[in-house]
Amino acid sequence: MPCPGKVKPGQPSIENAQFVLDCLNEAIKGCVSGEYSAMVTGPVNKAIINETGTTFTGHTEYIAERCNHAHPVMMLLNNSFRIALITTHLPLSKVPESITQERVEKVITIVHQDMRDKFGITSPRLLVCGLNPHAGEQGYLGNEEQLYIEPVISRLINEGLDITGPVSADTAFTPVSLDNFDVIICMYHDQGLPVLKSSGFGNIVNVTLGLPIIRTSVDHGTAFDLVGTGKADSSSLGAALNCAVELVNQSNLNSGI
Repeated sequence: MPCPGKVKPGQPSIENAQFVLDCLNEAIKGCVSGEYSAMVTGPVNKAIINETGTTFTGHTEYIAERCNHAHPVMMLLNNSFRIALITTHLPLSKVPESITQERVEKVITIVHQDMRDKFGITSPRLLVCGLNPHAGEQGYLGNEEQLYIEPVISRLINEGLDITGPVSADTAFTPVSLDNFDVIICMYHDQGLPVLKSSGFGNIVNVTLGLPIIRTSVDHGTAFDLVGTGKADSSSLGAALNCAVELVNQSNLNSGI
């Protein structure tokens, strides 16, 4: 599919905004039908798409809506550990009201299922962070853990899931924790991602759980300011491609192909 407008590196064009969506639609359609095995996405300029009148909050929401309104879960990983998020791109002031039993249970269940189905981990070990410092300190530093997180964890443990938590985020990323858990589930974006990114920015992959298809992505933006400087780093794209291939191979192994 040719771009309708002229392409200038580092300069988004409203003429080509629909082309971006057309490419996404083709990839989604092909993955859902089985024509394609996986989708790997690069960064996209959300503002230029919204200028066309199309409401576009991001790849993830757009893809999920076209996959039968699936509930997407953002998980980022590198060679050392995996982090899944209960909430994603919200103002910090909006996070507490978004931590509900329904949301916590939905995300934990999706993470557990996709660790089995997409990553081939038979008995996933999940570590869940609390929202407040010291996981609320038994209610003295906040009661969200007692009201919304602990009841869900207790129910899911009774159903057979291997879950530890809620734990204080300041101890969740110790070497012992990273060695003993397959995924750390954080309550909000900056609770876990600064730790992950500080361990190696270039090899991080964004994997969308909860979808009926395999989708991986880079973990950076468009970086228009780097165009022509020779400083752009494609290592995250390479990691996303490699991760997609690994997930496809695991999927084929699960299905006996």
